[in-house]
Amino acid sequence: MLRPYFRLVRAGYRRQSIYLAASLAGLFTNTVFGLLRVAVLLAVVGQTGSAAGYDAATTSAFVWLGQGLLAVVLLWPDRELATRVRTGDIAIDLARPWNLQGALLAQDLGRAGHAVLVRLAPPIAFGALVLPFRWPESPWSLVLFTVSTALAVVLSFALRFLLDLAAFWLLDARGVAAVYGAVSGVLCGLTVPLAFFPDAVRTAVYATPFPALMQTPIDVFTERGAAAALLAH
Repeated sequence: MLRPYFRLVRAGYRRQSIYLAASLAGLFTNTVFGLLRVAVLLAVVGQTGSAAGYDAATTSAFVWLGQGLLAVVLLWPDRELATRVRTGDIAIDLARPWNLQGALLAQDLGRAGHAVLVRLAPPIAFGALVLPFRWPESPWSLVLFTVSTALAVVLSFALRFLLDLAAFWLLDARGVAAVYGAVSGVLCGLTVPLAFFPDAVRTAVYATPFPALMQTPIDVFTERGAAAALLAH
């Protein structure tokens, strides 16, 4: 019963590998934006030597991990499913002998696997070579980082799946997707670390699923917050 879904995972990986040039172009763009982001945040940290517990090495790790995870987690929906809902082609998908959500998740896991190799590993290597970089002190941090990243991919897929399904009730789901895209980057910790937020705002943000998309995997890698407490035990 699971064999077709494993094939869909492989298909999702191969689909991304076909467009290697596009992946490399995205990698170049992410690296350029990463240099801009790390310059700004290091300037902030450089004024005091540390900001909200972030020194230069941790700040650099935050930026390059975020740039890589952006493609792996895939915050923003591609609206392909929403388009199929709007055109009525979703009826064909629902008539097929599979679980539609499981099938799409399998393809997304394959996509994420390709992104780990092409879009996550290179920015981390680049950042570690040219700037101070905070590596985990415990090997268990890498294991937990892998697990938290996989969970972030699944959670991101679930959120994007719900956004696309909004097309069942709305004439056009692009407005909902635009609002989601505008707020998710801030709330997940992509723009700036959530530790920079005031306590009340940070508490409210952590009551949402967004930090688990990016801030939590980064905290696990850099051994901050709850991740550090867990490793200590």
